[in-house]
Amino acid sequence: MASSFKRLLIGKPIATEHQHHERLNKVTALAVFSSDALSSVAYATEAILAVLLLGGASALGLGLPIAGGISFLLVVVAISYRQTIHAYPNGGGAYIVAHENLGQLPGLIAAAALLIDYVLTVAVSISAGVAAITSLAGNWGAPWLASYAVEIALLCILIVGLANLRGVKESGAVFAVPTYVFIVGILAMIAWGVAGIFLGTTQPVVQSIEPELHAGEALGLWLVLRAFAAGCTALTGVEAISNGIPAFKQPEAKNAATTLSWMVGILGTMFLGITWLADRLSAIPNEATHETIVSQIARTTFGVGPVYTVIQVATALILVLAANTAYADFPRLASLLARDRFLPRQFSSRGDRLVFSNGILVLSLFAAGLVVYFRANEIAMLPLYAIGVFLSFTLSQGGMVLHHLREKETGWRTGLSINGLGAVLTGVVLVVLAVTKFTHGAWAVLVLIPLLVLIFQAIHTHYVRVAEQLSLTTADKPQPLRRLTAVVLVSGVHKGTLPALQIAKSLAPDNVTAVTINLDPEHIEKIRARWCDWGCDVPLVVLESPYRSLISPLLKYLEEIGSRYKDDELMVILPEFVPAHWWEHLLHNQTGLILRTALMFRAGKTVISVPYKLER
Repeated sequence: MASSFKRLLIGKPIATEHQHHERLNKVTALAVFSSDALSSVAYATEAILAVLLLGGASALGLGLPIAGGISFLLVVVAISYRQTIHAYPNGGGAYIVAHENLGQLPGLIAAAALLIDYVLTVAVSISAGVAAITSLAGNWGAPWLASYAVEIALLCILIVGLANLRGVKESGAVFAVPTYVFIVGILAMIAWGVAGIFLGTTQPVVQSIEPELHAGEALGLWLVLRAFAAGCTALTGVEAISNGIPAFKQPEAKNAATTLSWMVGILGTMFLGITWLADRLSAIPNEATHETIVSQIARTTFGVGPVYTVIQVATALILVLAANTAYADFPRLASLLARDRFLPRQFSSRGDRLVFSNGILVLSLFAAGLVVYFRANEIAMLPLYAIGVFLSFTLSQGGMVLHHLREKETGWRTGLSINGLGAVLTGVVLVVLAVTKFTHGAWAVLVLIPLLVLIFQAIHTHYVRVAEQLSLTTADKPQPLRRLTAVVLVSGVHKGTLPALQIAKSLAPDNVTAVTINLDPEHIEKIRARWCDWGCDVPLVVLESPYRSLISPLLKYLEEIGSRYKDDELMVILPEFVPAHWWEHLLHNQTGLILRTALMFRAGKTVISVPYKLER
């Protein structure tokens, strides 16, 4: 039943030899890897204006210059990542670049920053998508829907997670339509709005409830830096394509670089267009109505009609589906870390549908936890958002600088200049983000990153120690055992006991002992009475346990047996009966599991479980 349900949810398994058929073309890859970056235009302008609003109405005019500065930074970062794509065509992004050029520690810092950012991407994007849904519902006369924001967000995480478990290619086909509808809708809104403003047919935004515009802070450099830092969320997701190069069809690097150029051109146009319209139409964040900036501009440009509805639905969908970028990159990065033994090896295994299923499941759980904790409020999570992105940007560009200096390939001076400028600019922005957002929640990310690095190193140390202890370099060739000693653990005389006795006598014909523990004298007398007929001529030892303990008397007895012959192999044979239905396990004590767990940590003992399956 469980297998059938799994097949229904994620589809039939895909053979390993079909892996190359799951590669993405540029059109589908743009939807898979760019939805995060493109969707940020739905809230980046609003994030800038929300900070400037603290300086009063006069500060709002700075929104467009700030957006221009962010767009310039976007172009520099994009050109820098094109260098990374061609230098590292096998993918890996900031982790691989920093690890190979700057060392293990910078690589782990970049990986930790990206993993945190991917979790935040899912939580922020889906929460913003739910905000777009509730904005639309509010204009339709259903403001009550906002009270179910957390439940809607969790449902969206479940849907996107299941779609990705079905495979990258299949999820890309599903997500491509909403992405392109959003792009066309936003570009049409910008074109129509600009035309309306120049023709004088579009009037400023009318608010159903006027927001308060009292200046709460002085307009100065600090406020401008905070607004710039808030708007830098528009750059989140730019690195996704460089992380996922192996998912592209051949030639992978060329297709990835082309897709990156498409993404940056579309993203810059939409971001500047929305910010310009917000400035000209006086669209501002309104906590009283919870209506988004995009909703205000679309409503003013097209009216509350079919086109407005399409834009809001497409915005909501791409914000929800923007999480797909993280679902494409988080599992892949986790698999690289697992391959290098910095995360559990389970993250490096592909599931039935040729995706890294464990990474997808872990990402979904962490993102759901954030949504519940922050009550699906994307604005509250934004201060945590961009720190990891720009830390990985800076380390990646710094690593590329050393790469150019070491390799000195054709055109290396140009690449050095581009990546050097990118490293400096993203480093400056990182400092600005850390300082301006520190008290607003960024401190949590700055603490979590080194904590994750310590976890990576602890996992790596464990794997190194395991490899050393399993290495054959210090092993002696196995010698024949002098004899085998078998101990059969008996809780009663029944059909499940007999196969264990048979196996024990076949393995150690002359050295088998049955052991039971006296927890109930009446039960022990019943065992003794039956043993004469059913004991297979195996001697029975009854261990006394005055404190009713199972483990202590047994371990003491086994230590005594093991000490008699140092070159013996001591086998502990454990008969168990297996109920026919899963729920029937709840009706029996788990003595076998307890004993196996206790014996597992004792060296020099082999535990053999002999199951006896009960019929339905």
